[in-house]
Amino acid sequence: MNSTEVFYERLNRPMNDLSLPRRRQDVLFDKKWKIFLRQARLFCFLPFIDAVFAAGSMALGNVHETSDFDVIVLCRYGRIFTARAFCILTFELLGKRREKLTHKEEASDMVCLNHFVTEKSSCLAEPHNLYWQELYKNLVPLYGEDKTIRDFFKTNDWMGERTYIGDIRHKNPRSRLKIFLEYILSGLIGNKLEAFLKKLQVRRIKNNLEKDVHGFEPRLRVSDEELEFHPDTKRIRELVRLD
Repeated sequence: MNSTEVFYERLNRPMNDLSLPRRRQDVLFDKKWKIFLRQARLFCFLPFIDAVFAAGSMALGNVHETSDFDVIVLCRYGRIFTARAFCILTFELLGKRREKLTHKEEASDMVCLNHFVTEKSSCLAEPHNLYWQELYKNLVPLYGEDKTIRDFFKTNDWMGERTYIGDIRHKNPRSRLKIFLEYILSGLIGNKLEAFLKKLQVRRIKNNLEKDVHGFEPRLRVSDEELEFHPDTKRIRELVRLD
């Protein structure tokens, strides 16, 4: 059962069919999603973002009180550093961004901006082990056009068949602010801003990576095509239950 099926199954499950521990888990799951969806609406105002997917514990349904909100952000190629800067600024100003690359500190209900991809890197780089397969086949679309969502899943066909049939958590509003920002920043001004933001962010990323001790099977990528920050994937394996 994938995350969408779990979501609908929990919505329709009779109250008397649940044990108290299971009901508590379901209430927490629903409560977390309400908070997450309110925060995810912000992505529709940010330029050069074509789609956003919920990942991690929220996608898998394996939540706890200190769970944060992992996302995969699909950006326009040539504007990945601009898109990331707008994400960081927006969620930072609202106090909703998880700042550290490590997973040692608690960051309940914070948005973890640890994976940005473009159309040139939308397929997850190898290795494609069982853990990543389970995570990707349970991704929950939060924002983006239906075709973009379907193309993303089609590109990642290594995870197995995944047919997108719609989800009440998925929104695709047309934000005037987003359209305006993309219009202003699509030309020469946008190119210069992207180059400046790339230089600034790459320097900060390198400094942060030098301070962090990399753990189990790290996945770290910094390029114009992809920005991925998973210094320790042990946490990801613990989220995935393949019993």
